[in-house]
Amino acid sequence: MLFNSAEFLFYFLPITLIGFLFLLKQQKSNLLVAWLVLASLFFYGWWNPAYLILIVFSMVFNFNFGKLLAAKKRAKLLLGIGVSVNLGFLGYFKYTNFLVDQINTVTSTNFSIETIILPLAISFFTFQQIAYLVDAKRGLTSEYSFLHYALFVTFFPQLIAGPIVHHKQMLPQFKAVQNVKFDYMNIAIGLSIFAIGLFKKTVLADGIAPYANDVFAQAEAGESISMFVAWGGALAYTFQLYFDFSGYSDMAIGIARLFGIVLALNFYSPYKALNISEFWRKWHITLSSFLRDYIYIPLGGNRLGEFNRYRNLMITMLLGGLWHGAGWNFLIWGALHGSYLSIQQVWSQYCPTVSIIPSTIKTILAWSVTFIAVVYAWVLFRATSLDGAVTLMSAMSGMQEISLPNAIYVRLDALHPIFETFNITSFLGGGSNFMFNWVWIMFGFVIVLLLPNLQDLFNAVRFSTDKFSYRTNNAVSFVSLINNINWQPKRRWALMAAVCFSLGILTLSQVSEFLYFQF
Repeated sequence: MLFNSAEFLFYFLPITLIGFLFLLKQQKSNLLVAWLVLASLFFYGWWNPAYLILIVFSMVFNFNFGKLLAAKKRAKLLLGIGVSVNLGFLGYFKYTNFLVDQINTVTSTNFSIETIILPLAISFFTFQQIAYLVDAKRGLTSEYSFLHYALFVTFFPQLIAGPIVHHKQMLPQFKAVQNVKFDYMNIAIGLSIFAIGLFKKTVLADGIAPYANDVFAQAEAGESISMFVAWGGALAYTFQLYFDFSGYSDMAIGIARLFGIVLALNFYSPYKALNISEFWRKWHITLSSFLRDYIYIPLGGNRLGEFNRYRNLMITMLLGGLWHGAGWNFLIWGALHGSYLSIQQVWSQYCPTVSIIPSTIKTILAWSVTFIAVVYAWVLFRATSLDGAVTLMSAMSGMQEISLPNAIYVRLDALHPIFETFNITSFLGGGSNFMFNWVWIMFGFVIVLLLPNLQDLFNAVRFSTDKFSYRTNNAVSFVSLINNINWQPKRRWALMAAVCFSLGILTLSQVSEFLYFQF
């Protein structure tokens, strides 16, 4: 069941919310939690009821192992068993087919197994529960009932694609859910956030998606691609992925707020980042935090010398790449980001800042280098094969051809001498598609660079459990509008939400899945 489907919008969500408000009024605390758990399990089982067995087993196993770990008896051994069982299930469903293919390639054998279908959300609820087990061993968990723990794992707004919630943020809220008072503000805030997220997904992400799909399809087919067309496709995907995944995260936060629950922030203007570390602090924040707290720091972080710091960065990002998918593209994507982070560390340590360069120029250069590096890496993330990724990346580097659609080329008479100098030619057809692609890209830049993100827009009414705010950080000087726009419970904001929701509803005839559902 998709957030942008008629079944969810007109049946599941209203029925679940009405039942919740009824039980809240009756002060039936255990029934209230049980209602949300049952609704969440129904939501998860909508795709494939068989996988309910997996998630229920996972909850029962990890809850009881968490209790054993909290008792401190053979905790190290038990933690190893608990983590191994979780990773074993994840590895079987996510990586078995890939490993068999690699064995066949290396050994020239012909082993075959049936294609294993990846259960929805297994990566998300597995990491969530591994964090719970580790913290139970550290003595950082409290005593909770199984019902509250089940809601922590299955809560339907964040179940399928995050945010990856942490027990210390969520379990106290779920334990106190019976104390939630009906508040029209929660409804107004939740619906407004959900409507904006729906608009991001259905209008922005799905609107720009065809331009990315066309170019990546050409790359997979091995066709020659112009540098400008290649960059158009890569940038189209860059914005599609952001609007799709951040749209989902916003919708999840908005839905949770309807029930009086505040979720963690998952995005905070990552495309405004001035270095790659800042990018990862603001892109898929809950995954970045997990990788930092449960992989990078336990490996030693930056405490054991420079070599070990770079090794730990590389291991962490390689595992982050593999978390996203079983394939060489994801592994190389993780290695590329590990290299980015290492290069940034070396640069910041050994390359002095040039004081004669104006700060504005430094900001623009830092942003440009970071953004271009991220876009290049997204090609590996999106391409369905390594050959397709190499084809597109070589085209982006100008190694195939540099040309413009003829309809555009002939209208740029004044630039023809420059075109001839750099051997820029023309090709027939595709002019209108090329133009619309770049119009979408310019529109994307305006939104991600100049408009406020939702964390700042809803800052006064607590958008998330986090406290990021550009209002107290002026590092990105070209962001000029964020101090002038604030959400308020007024008619103009209700109208804005209604317009966003209405535009989202118009797309119900062409419902598309969220990109992160594949992970």
